[in-house]
Amino acid sequence: MLETSLRTIAAFVLIMIITRILGKHTIARMTYNDFVASITLGSIIGNLAFNTHLKTWPMITSSVIFGGIVYLISVISLKSRKIRKWFAGKPTVVIENGKIMEENLRKIQFTLDTLNQELREKDIFDIEEVQYAILELNGRLSILKKPEYRPLIQKDLQLTNETKIQFPVELIMDGKIMTTNLQQIGLSKEWLSKQLRQRGVTVDEVCYAIRGTHGKLFFDLYHDKIRHPIDQE
Repeated sequence: MLETSLRTIAAFVLIMIITRILGKHTIARMTYNDFVASITLGSIIGNLAFNTHLKTWPMITSSVIFGGIVYLISVISLKSRKIRKWFAGKPTVVIENGKIMEENLRKIQFTLDTLNQELREKDIFDIEEVQYAILELNGRLSILKKPEYRPLIQKDLQLTNETKIQFPVELIMDGKIMTTNLQQIGLSKEWLSKQLRQRGVTVDEVCYAIRGTHGKLFFDLYHDKIRHPIDQE
């Protein structure tokens, strides 16, 4: 029992040291090299912690050597783009000029269902809006919308920063008034009741209410009165 405890502590300390040496970029992104490194290091450290049939020092040595290899690859990759592309791979264009690149999808075993899911996670429900879509090294999808679907910015409208941006504050959650939040922004329950009366609803009917960044109020009711929901579980 004591040996297992000591090995586990040693494994934890060792993996923390190796992770700190490899740097934040290894955690933030997961390329081919990072994926292989994390699995292998996890396996070695796991055996160090729990497999008492294996001697401790060979496992520690193996962990240090493998960590050194990963670190060396990272350093070399910074200096050579060819080596970096070989170890990390390269981004794949899956939509180009609004056209789906079927051959590229097949190469990376990326289905249309997966592509649609990734687009929806980017708040894109109509693929017609997309000009370019690129699958990055870390497996995330980067999107460039067509010009007519891109949001306007202040520079486009030649606006100034006169509009005050506020932090969004939740007023009602799960049918309960967030009294503390109201007090923090200097509002009262009477004010909130007036807002509810103006909308013809009661607190019990409201699932969620929030004052947005521009001071506008948003109310979501339990009964949304959608006669034909698109999808129901």
